[in-house]
Amino acid sequence: MGELSAVHAAADQGDWRLALDLLDEIGPAAESAEGLELRAQATYGNGDFEPSVAAWEDLHTLQVAEGNNIEAARAAAMVAMFLMMDTGMMAPVRGWLRRAERLLVGSEDVPAHAVVAVVRGYERFMCGDMDAAREQSARAIELGERLGVESVVMIGRVCAARVRIFDGNIGEGLDLLDDIAVDLMAGQADPLTTGMMYCELICAAQGLALQDRAIEWTEIMDKWRPGEAIGAISGRCRVHRAELLKISGPCDLAEEEALGACDELRPWMRREFGWPLVELGNIRLRKGDLAGAEEAFIAAHERAWSPHPGLALLRLAQGDPASASAMINDAIANPFDIPSKERPPFGDLRLAPLFDAQSEIAAATGDVDAVVVAAQALRSIADSYPSSSLEASAALAAARAALAYGDHEQAIHDAASATAAWAEIGAPFETAVARMVLAESRHQSGDIEGARMEWRAAHTVFDDYGAVLWAAKATQLLADPSTTPAPLASSEETGAPTSATFRCDGDTRAISFGNQTVLMRDLKGFRYIERLLADPGREFHVLDLVAIEGGSPLPTTPGGEQGSDAVTLGFGGGLAIIDDEARDAYRRRLADVDADIEEATLMNDVGRVELAQRDREYLIAELTAAVGLAGRSRTVGGTAERARTSVTRSIRYSLGRLAEHHPALANHLEQSVHTGTYCVYSPDPLATIHWDVAFS
Repeated sequence: MGELSAVHAAADQGDWRLALDLLDEIGPAAESAEGLELRAQATYGNGDFEPSVAAWEDLHTLQVAEGNNIEAARAAAMVAMFLMMDTGMMAPVRGWLRRAERLLVGSEDVPAHAVVAVVRGYERFMCGDMDAAREQSARAIELGERLGVESVVMIGRVCAARVRIFDGNIGEGLDLLDDIAVDLMAGQADPLTTGMMYCELICAAQGLALQDRAIEWTEIMDKWRPGEAIGAISGRCRVHRAELLKISGPCDLAEEEALGACDELRPWMRREFGWPLVELGNIRLRKGDLAGAEEAFIAAHERAWSPHPGLALLRLAQGDPASASAMINDAIANPFDIPSKERPPFGDLRLAPLFDAQSEIAAATGDVDAVVVAAQALRSIADSYPSSSLEASAALAAARAALAYGDHEQAIHDAASATAAWAEIGAPFETAVARMVLAESRHQSGDIEGARMEWRAAHTVFDDYGAVLWAAKATQLLADPSTTPAPLASSEETGAPTSATFRCDGDTRAISFGNQTVLMRDLKGFRYIERLLADPGREFHVLDLVAIEGGSPLPTTPGGEQGSDAVTLGFGGGLAIIDDEARDAYRRRLADVDADIEEATLMNDVGRVELAQRDREYLIAELTAAVGLAGRSRTVGGTAERARTSVTRSIRYSLGRLAEHHPALANHLEQSVHTGTYCVYSPDPLATIHWDVAFS
């Protein structure tokens, strides 16, 4: 159609915004079958998922009305494809596949059959049905090659390779993925398929804990990506980079990537949004931002994504080992089984991070049996799936088990092996954690100087990485290698001071606490802390702290009280969590889910009913979360979140520096300063401390 030639040209160049503008100007031609398909492609390329799926749905309706069953089936299969790749909800995917299959009854093999087969193969793979996934991916490859559907061939090859990996043919599966990577680099697939399949390659490597291969494929994907990445691919790239930066550091950059991924993926109707949220929580936990980690993990849980092992480890860091043990034991007994392309859908691989966390938690709680069970499980997984990372995890778990039994020589050997392995991988945080176990092993064996050397080395690595609380823990152990200092209690119990100084003169801060006085270079985090010390027990919104530190007065509410006012501070309001168009799409997906539940019930397919019920619960939760009082849309604002992150990071960094000069005060503030959207200095009520600060 001549009117659409300019749209085709813009789409061929990847100028999705121009293509959409041209479609809006054309008029009736944009509502033709050709125009609707162009709109579906351009809206997805522009990052607008729901309008893209809606365009495919409209195309399906149009083709049905015109009696063109073959093209209607292809449109239905494309709806299923995009729902599978971007929502993780299999009930609507199955519904659209059934529509396509009904329309294709009695027809000879056509490209739509190939699309149906490859979507069916991946749907089965994500649900853990490897036999069906193997069969359907082979059919997709055969049909795609015979009918000339190159994108189907590429997707089918990736699915088949991932199935072989989970069959235990790891070397063969990885060789196939390497071949696919070469073909992708050679331009043998369209940009959308290329981006999706690069993401799949990285997911496969991450699932096997093959960090070197994941890094290699991520670097290749970064070079391939156009300036404006297609659809959700940019957001997924950022999650993968955050995962890899979590390993290599620095921690601040990893958090920045995770936040960026959340920003990009948030508008999409994707249960998978829990994936970047969990990574954000894991990164914040490593940094020592416990409040921020909690927020991220709970948000992931609310989106039906498992927050473990991160949330269990957070409970351990918060001083609640009983809850940590209960959580991790339950997570292992009832593993997360929501369909996902991003994580192993079943089997031992998905349990490896859980056993790793169980090892750490059980060692901290003295649960010898659990330490041994975790070590044995990790050894079995490492033996089944060759990977340097899994081998290092298994060695460290073995060291903890040997330490629990009092076999110091074996513990030193295993911990040293884990330390060397993580160092070779290029994982500084894991290396430092292994050094902490090695230090404890040496300490218990009586090698005090050896232990101090390991604690000192661990402190340096933690500090460089940005793991403030871990660095502080190493500092405390260096100060007294025979015990771990307990949190500061009351003045009567510990001799805590009744007066202290925290004043700044120019760029130098004078700090007095107990019988020690130090001078330090002033830091932004110290200025936040000073404001909190001036009003013990008072909660300050992070936006207020940012404004005060910048020289603005504390905002006043209409009632005369001082408090947060984001609009006054120039940060503006929030954005709607989902708009009307998205809500309508959610309701359409609900209808698809209900139909799948009805059919699965008639077929007595209990497993399918359970999966569909979880899809339904997820959609209802999302709709409920998006609606406030009187049916108004709730909003979210990115500025407050970034301010919370910035304030927390500054405070934690400053406390890490303080620990190097005044460990006693750093320990007190670690216990008493709580960060989050609201920050507060809340010391033990029995410890009456009068602070000399700039604020009155």
